[in-house]
Amino acid sequence: MIIGGLQPISLLDYPDKVAAIVFTVGCNFACRYCHNPLLVRPVMAGATNTTSQPALQLADLWAFLDQRKGRLEAVVITGGEPTLHQDLPEIIAGIKERGFLVKLDTNGTNSQMVIDLVEAGLVDYVAMDVKAPWERYHRVMPLAPEVLAKFTTEAKKTAAWLIAQNKIEYQFRTTVVPEILGEPDIRLMAEELRGAQHWYLQKANLTNDILDPLLKAGRTYTDQEMARLVTVAQEVITSVEAR
Repeated sequence: MIIGGLQPISLLDYPDKVAAIVFTVGCNFACRYCHNPLLVRPVMAGATNTTSQPALQLADLWAFLDQRKGRLEAVVITGGEPTLHQDLPEIIAGIKERGFLVKLDTNGTNSQMVIDLVEAGLVDYVAMDVKAPWERYHRVMPLAPEVLAKFTTEAKKTAAWLIAQNKIEYQFRTTVVPEILGEPDIRLMAEELRGAQHWYLQKANLTNDILDPLLKAGRTYTDQEMARLVTVAQEVITSVEAR
């Protein structure tokens, strides 16, 4: 696994836990509003490997965690897309052996790895990004239709499994940009995610670093508009919040 960065402490990324965040390099998506392009570009648009050099060696991660025992409760593994890395289960096992809870952030496109990690007791919390209604993922990323169809099928499978299982806590997260998602989309997504434990709607961070320069000049939703989207979603899913 290629580690692109480490945030030593976070009070927000793992609910009610003090956590460190490990950023993996590489993503199979190319979301227009992505503000971590340095973590995305090496394996953008369906590639499965990268020649990027890690910002942190695995030995350094182990040393960091060994020093934080009793001070940190959890480790959040995010990206990029962590499930692109075949050694992810082995690395998570090393984290668990050191006594930490593990939260996995994923786009859900490797359903079997997510399921296997949960079934093996290696992951304690999953946060899955759901980009749009399943048939409208093309609004979010410029991928070939056949590639996007494969990814969407996998994401649907992961989401359905998370909703059906009662093994661990999970949340869905959706970044909302007026140009991409509107109230009808949120209504449709609520139906598609019916039964979800938690769903968070979050404003896009439209900085100069995002992948699609055309979005830089766009606007974000106001707090009042976000509250309206939450109300719409709550007609179907009780636990919905804006952030």
